[in-house]
Amino acid sequence: MRSGGSGRRASGLRRYRLAQRRKAIGLSQEHLAEVLGVDRSTIVRWERAETDPQPWHRPHLATALKVSVEELADLLADTRQPPATPGGRLDYALRQPGRVDLITVAYLRERVRHLDERYDQTPSTLLLAEAAQLHGQAVFLRQYADAGSVQRELAAAIAESATLMGQLVWDATQRHDHAASAAYFDQAINAAKEARDPVAEANALLRKSYLALYGTKRPTAAIALTANATEVSRRTSPVLAGLAQLHRAEAHAMLGQIRDCAEALGVAEDSFASVGPQDPASVLYCPSHHARLAGSCWLSLNRSADAITALEKAHQLVAARRKSTAVVLGNLTLANIRHRDLDTAISYLHQAISVIERTRAGGGLNLAFAAARELRPWSDRPAVQDVNERLLTLMTP
Repeated sequence: MRSGGSGRRASGLRRYRLAQRRKAIGLSQEHLAEVLGVDRSTIVRWERAETDPQPWHRPHLATALKVSVEELADLLADTRQPPATPGGRLDYALRQPGRVDLITVAYLRERVRHLDERYDQTPSTLLLAEAAQLHGQAVFLRQYADAGSVQRELAAAIAESATLMGQLVWDATQRHDHAASAAYFDQAINAAKEARDPVAEANALLRKSYLALYGTKRPTAAIALTANATEVSRRTSPVLAGLAQLHRAEAHAMLGQIRDCAEALGVAEDSFASVGPQDPASVLYCPSHHARLAGSCWLSLNRSADAITALEKAHQLVAARRKSTAVVLGNLTLANIRHRDLDTAISYLHQAISVIERTRAGGGLNLAFAAARELRPWSDRPAVQDVNERLLTLMTP
């Protein structure tokens, strides 16, 4: 191969738009060098603004990048100092949104994922402001991004941030604001479709099914949503397909449909049996999932002894200090009340409150107050009065 370039200079500048254009049409530096008959190092020097393409290279470079010679001249003339940090790149992109690049989007998505990792152990109110800022930035940047890989990656970022926002808003409002959460989940579903990301789409569908199950109490709608999530994810993620079946089982249990509930639990178990580290949603899987949801199903079907067996297994498997721990403990409380084992029920309720105090778990809090209502026939007992006082303290600002 022949090299090409002129006037080497050590300026520290970068031609970000030139590199962005190459990436937008799917060319690696190696491929572009091969097309032009130059060394890869030549492309690197052009993009680093260390040298300029020779006049005879420019028409071929413009053709390869699918721009006019005049547009290429603008790309070559646009040289800028590299931002010192990934955060600096994002700040720069927010000032110049038309120049957002894949590295900036990757940084934005990484920050969303970091918040998502903290979700299960941190009060949602503490995450909401930063999540809303990141979501707004992704939406803003996508309005200006060039069509192609950058825009597709921003759609994926919106799918992830909107899903997280739906969770946080619902949690922060103690599961009362169903409409706002549903709007975020719908935005996530549409963005995931645009990004052609079935995992993100299935996850958003699954989260929306939780609104139907635990918020609006529409199990039939939840069955439709979980069926959609299963269909979207079955070829790519046994984890999401299994989770969808677990929540379909819960919906059938709410409707009193024992046979359909048991069938869905079995399908979920089969899906989880094929989960491997290569599953793109493996981080969402927890060994306690099947037992936890099975316990919830048996509780809905008034089979308290079966519920206790499943939920105690889930309690052994679930990690401490997680929002899902409060849900397991809340359901164990209800199951033991209905099994007329009040001492055990109150013990579990105290444990649930301790988790809720740390995480402000909306689902756990709702179950704790449901348990308190079922304890009213024994409200004169000191142990019941003690636990009620702790619940009242939770509601004190």
